[in-house]
Amino acid sequence: MFDASLEDVWSAWTKREILDRWWAPRPWITETQFLNFSEGGSWHYVLRGPNGKEHWSIAEFRAIKPTKSFEAISSFCDSKGVINPNDPVMHWKNSFVKVGQFIQVEIEIVFSTETDLEVIVERGFRKGLTNALENLDEVLSSN
Repeated sequence: MFDASLEDVWSAWTKREILDRWWAPRPWITETQFLNFSEGGSWHYVLRGPNGKEHWSIAEFRAIKPTKSFEAISSFCDSKGVINPNDPVMHWKNSFVKVGQFIQVEIEIVFSTETDLEVIVERGFRKGLTNALENLDEVLSSN
């Protein structure tokens, strides 16, 4: 839960200049190449590590209910946005719920197979997302 306004939390998930400040787990950084936050739009970005390693991804937005929820399909890709068919695909649904003075972000991620989930977990996704959400808390606290 975040001690911030619904508008600020929503903006943190939907605006390039804020996403780039928190999405990558430190010491990695996020660099958005393109963001069109609309149904049918996409977010193409790279996570850059301190050792020069890069992980490219693209999220394709399927459904958006402003300040309430959005759904996206997230895939690994290359720098041109070409999806790697051998990597797992994540189906995201993020919901934003006011709980007292706080905003709770409920994240549901669905995979096609259990093996896809296992691959993502082995790559450190759970820890990376946890670290990124801690970054988000810091960003929201500094506003």
